[in-house]
Amino acid sequence: MPWSARLEAMASQINPPRGMRDFLPLEKSVRNDLVSKIVGAYAAHGFQEIETPALEAIERLSSGDGGDNEKLAFRVLKRGEELEQALGKDADQLSDLGLRYDLTVPLTRYYATNHAKLPKVFKAIQTGPVWRAERPQKGRYRQFVQCDIDTIGDETNFAEIELLNASLNALAAIGINDAKVRINHRELLSSSISALGVSSSDHGKAMITIDKLDKLGIDGVAEEMKERFGDKVAQATTSWLSTIATSSQTPESLREIFEAVEKLHPGKLRFDPTLVRGMGYYTGSIFEIEHPASGSSIGGGGRYDGMVGKWLGTDVAAVGISIGFERVAELVSDSPATSNSLVLVFDEKDQQAALSTQAEAIAAGYLVRLEPSPKKLNTLLDSLKTQGFASFAVLEEPQKGFAGLKIKPIG
Repeated sequence: MPWSARLEAMASQINPPRGMRDFLPLEKSVRNDLVSKIVGAYAAHGFQEIETPALEAIERLSSGDGGDNEKLAFRVLKRGEELEQALGKDADQLSDLGLRYDLTVPLTRYYATNHAKLPKVFKAIQTGPVWRAERPQKGRYRQFVQCDIDTIGDETNFAEIELLNASLNALAAIGINDAKVRINHRELLSSSISALGVSSSDHGKAMITIDKLDKLGIDGVAEEMKERFGDKVAQATTSWLSTIATSSQTPESLREIFEAVEKLHPGKLRFDPTLVRGMGYYTGSIFEIEHPASGSSIGGGGRYDGMVGKWLGTDVAAVGISIGFERVAELVSDSPATSNSLVLVFDEKDQQAALSTQAEAIAAGYLVRLEPSPKKLNTLLDSLKTQGFASFAVLEEPQKGFAGLKIKPIG
């Protein structure tokens, strides 16, 4: 094997799988801080954290609710004797589990499993990694974090109002104040598509085309509608899109949501009658969070009243919204060093005193790293600064402990 090929093979063995990443300590600290602030804002609105497994039954992940994401599920092979029995059969029989591709499908299963122990109106927070076997590219990964809130059991617009207020507050908590939310309603969208002359059985195909408006423009969408449905539908599409481009009044069905949210977040909502959202399970209001510095949405969600009922046998109202963590993390500049982080430099003969002083500093609220005295203090401090440490102290009077420290900023 040529040496260059060997190097390439070695690199593939020591790098993470394509589309997945390692995070250095400071990067992880920044990410933890962002998640903590988002969850804190959600919790302030009365939502409660839950946790679901990374794996779900493959039947549930491929039930038709996940849209195109179902094609991207990482499947887990059966094990042992079950796998041996499945070999030689249809490929679908080889797997019984899959990695979750979002947090909504697991939530509906969670609710079906635990609903007897949960309140009538259940407000959930979920954060965690999800996995999709898509082609890795800039800003798109195979493993990424989502931050979701959902309300189950409330069929009123108040659920949407709370979700939107909490999400905008969560974004503000991490320094994103210029995000806006586009809103539509699936019934309004379906009515508009029917008015174009598209049969109800073809609404899904029409939605796929309309969803490309940002990329194709009005003429491009009309051309694709012509290819799918003919000249008459294409002409109606051009007329419809041209009209709403200049005037889109908020419909009565969404007015309550707009009025309530706008009082707390003026100018943050915009009615967009062309908003589609790709997931097939949406039944009512749908929303998408946009930011001027992002090339795509940084969050979204909607109402999915029919989804929980598939597992319970009775309809249950449900609505949720997700913040795309990886995208918002890219918008937020690196957090400054943690203000309460402290490096305690000590002489090795004072090790026990250093341990005691560390305990005192921790009790006082500091995050403390112990470092034996180096030959060059400035070199050590430069390194610690890049790791996110904010201050340092030299243990010059061991007998005085924490009270004797002179804490100084690094840099």
